[in-house]
Amino acid sequence: MFGCCVGTPVCCPPTYCVQDFYTTRTIPVIHPVVNVNRVNVVNVPQHFVRPMSTTVAGQNLVGTGMGTGAGTGGFFPGLFGGTRLF
Repeated sequence: MFGCCVGTPVCCPPTYCVQDFYTTRTIPVIHPVVNVNRVNVVNVPQHFVRPMSTTVAGQNLVGTGMGTGAGTGGFFPGLFGGTRLF
């Protein structure tokens, strides 16, 4: 078979030449997001006014007999042209 060779041929183990190639593969990564809607209660005072009225006895006023006090200081001095306090 190997007529030109002298002796028995030596058979070496094979040498591997490896060429690495890479490709991409998408892997889904899920990030859960929780939206929290908080309702914060703030107490705000709201004032209500309930009007009430009552009748009380006042003082007895004595007039001078001059009517409404037109300039003489009757019941309402200064209101109708008499001496003014303000």
